[in-house]
Parts: sequence; C-alpha cells; structure tokens
Amino acid sequence: MTKTMMLLGAAGLAVAASGALADTSGKRIALSNNYAGNSWRQAMLQTFEEVGGKAVEEGVVGAADAYTTSENQATEQAAQIQNMILQGYDAIILNAASPTALNGAVEEACNAGVTVVSFDGIVTAPCAWRIAVDFKQMGKEQVEYLATRLPEGGNLLEIRGLAGVFVDDEIHAGIEEGVAENGQFKIVGSVHGDWAQDVAQKAVAGVLPSLPEVVGVVTQGGDGYGAAQAFKAAGRDTPLIVLGNRQDEMQWWADQRDANGYETLSLSIAPGVASLAFWVAQQILDGAEVPKDLTVPFLKVTQDTLDEALETTPEGSVANTVYSLDDAKGVISGAM
Repeated sequence: MTKTMMLLGAAGLAVAASGALADTSGKRIALSNNYAGNSWRQAMLQTFEEVGGKAVEEGVVGAADAYTTSENQATEQAAQIQNMILQGYDAIILNAASPTALNGAVEEACNAGVTVVSFDGIVTAPCAWRIAVDFKQMGKEQVEYLATRLPEGGNLLEIRGLAGVFVDDEIHAGIEEGVAENGQFKIVGSVHGDWAQDVAQKAVAGVLPSLPEVVGVVTQGGDGYGAAQAFKAAGRDTPLIVLGNRQDEMQWWADQRDANGYETLSLSIAPGVASLAFWVAQQILDGAEVPKDLTVPFLKVTQDTLDEALETTPEGSVANTVYSLDDAKGVISGAM
C-alpha cells in the first residue's frame, strides 16, 4: 500500500488511469505502413523500429515488426493486414492508405481478436483506435497565418498530399475553410506533391506557367523546398511558403532568413506519433481502458525556434517528438 501511495504523483495518476493489468512480454505488435517514399515516412519507420526494438530487448513485448507495402494501394494493404492476422500478431498499428477502404480488413482483424490502432492515416472502422492531430485545423491555421503576414491577400497555390488519404482530405478541408473565412485570398492552382520534395517540385513547375502572381503557398509537408526550387527555376519571386518541418526546407528557410530576412511558419505531425501508437497498443494489450480517439498537438516551428529545430533534426530527416510509455499513459489519461 505504501508503494502505491508513493506512485500517486502525476505519473502515478496516469498509470492508474491507464489500468495496466496484464503481462505483455509475449505479445507481438506489427506496423502496417502504406507508403515510405518521403523523409517523414522514413523518420516514422525509424522511430518505430528504435522504440519497438528497445521494448523487445527489455522484454516489454515479444515482437515489434514493421511492414510497408510496395504500392500505396488499399487492396495491397488489406492483404498485408490479413497476412498479419494469419501470422498471429496480437496488435496491428496502422498508417492507412484510405480511411474507409481498409475497414473490412480491420474488422476481420478485430473479429480475430487483434487490437488495431490507426495513426496519422486513420481508419473509420468502429472497432479500431485512432491517433491523429487536428489536420483540418493545421490546414486552416496556414491561411490564418498568411492573413497576418499578407493582410491584403492575393493568390495562393495549394500543394496537396497523397490523393485519397485521410490526412490529405482533412488538411485540404481546413485550407478551404480558412480561405472561405479570409476572402482576400484565392486558390488559383492546386497540385498533388505526395508529401515528397521531388514530386512537389515537378508538379509546381508544371503548373506555374499557367498561374498569375502567387503571394503564398499552402502545403502539407515534404513539399515546401520543392516548391521553392520550382519558383526559383521559373525565375519568379519566392512567395511566402508554409513549410512542413523537413530538415532540407528548414535549412533553406534559415539560409533565406540570413540572406534577406525571409520569415515563415512550419508545421506538421511528428513522425514519432508511431511510437505513441506502439505504446497505446501495448497499453490496450496490457488491459488498460483507452478511448477510441486520441488527439495530439501538431509540431510547430517558428522564426524564433528555427535554429533549435535545425540543431536537433538530422540531415535529410524531419523535426520529431518521440513518445515514451509514460507519455502515452499521459495522453490516455488526459483523454479519459
């Protein structure tokens, strides 16, 4: 009893709320990922492998294995999930190609007794858990920021992500809402950059000749540097580009700031959300009561925090927050 009383600090309350009841040392967790073609996904996979690998070494779980489909196709990922069921995994954490097209496979997993935790690209199946930032607000906040910097408004270019994915739909909806509330802005062009700098650069370069003057670019992450390079190659003035926390674009931002005072905003979901999904799955397997929907803040870099973010972000990677078991317990406790 004395030991229990000693735990009743903030961390102890989180443990109590999460209700750990069972031994998970023999439980096996798998990551189903639909796409790995950009720096965010690579950082996400690395975070999962590091956190999951350490948990296996310490005997917290029996396995933490990551699988990525070769194509961003819901049918392929559904087959991957069905294979994980056959392999006997106890939990699947899922970054989904579609919010709805995987629901059948997810329900199949749930019916087989498999815990399913979706994150970033979430699913709508009622039996699954969901972890996401408020992507719609992330899109809207970009336009609100532009309104403070460009009060007279002007033409905007929108760079979207992977078509059909929950994240793309939500950020786009937020941008549309922001433009509707700030009528001084107008979207004059929209391209899909697939959250990748090279894809975004090519897409923007293709549409620029048909566009009038552009004062701002709203993005989804992994596309800001590519957009800047496309404007430069076209001989056009660099607009105010909202960035997405990638190291290469933050370095470009710092270089432009030092050269001419360039100022902008950068924001994205942290790829470390995979570590949060891992620990949430572990807690569910451990018998904890966990709400079906968990929301985490998006990670924001400002003019004042740019240098600090660059110092802690490896070259070619993304600004990140890695979640510990205690962090996960806190998120769960806060959502109860």
